[in-house]
Amino acid sequence: MIQKKVCLRGAFATGKTSLVARFVRSVFSEKYLTTVGVMIERKTLTLDRTDLNLIIWDLHGEDEFQKVRASYLRGTAGIIFVVDGTRRETLARAEQLYEEARLAIGPVPCIVALSKCDLADQWEIDEASLAGLRALGCPWVRTSAKTGEGVEDTFVTLAREMIGHD
Repeated sequence: MIQKKVCLRGAFATGKTSLVARFVRSVFSEKYLTTVGVMIERKTLTLDRTDLNLIIWDLHGEDEFQKVRASYLRGTAGIIFVVDGTRRETLARAEQLYEEARLAIGPVPCIVALSKCDLADQWEIDEASLAGLRALGCPWVRTSAKTGEGVEDTFVTLAREMIGHD
């Protein structure tokens, strides 16, 4: 069995913990839970007859006053950058976090989860805003932890990229 570490990064309250809960346990809660430090979950996938054990590190939300310890990123094989579609500033923060991760651990496969697509009428991010992500080489998926839309796709797409980088 192959084992891979995946980190979720993003500004505070973008939906990182909710995406992990939906993916690992198929649950969603309206309650907001602040992650302090890191929460670690596991899920095993079978992709193309390969068993892959994902060790998912849900890192606390970041703003300009609070930084993730570089040691949390050590050994990371892939990163999911979570952007809240209803808050434009979370996109710029994800781009900054991408650069920080690249400097800390080098290039690893990544994907952007554009969360809260169930609130499309409140979205502040349009197609043109995503040009910076495309330039970085990060594909993106519209997701909703509430409905489950795009959640499995996000993790499976990243898992396939990580296996391809072995």
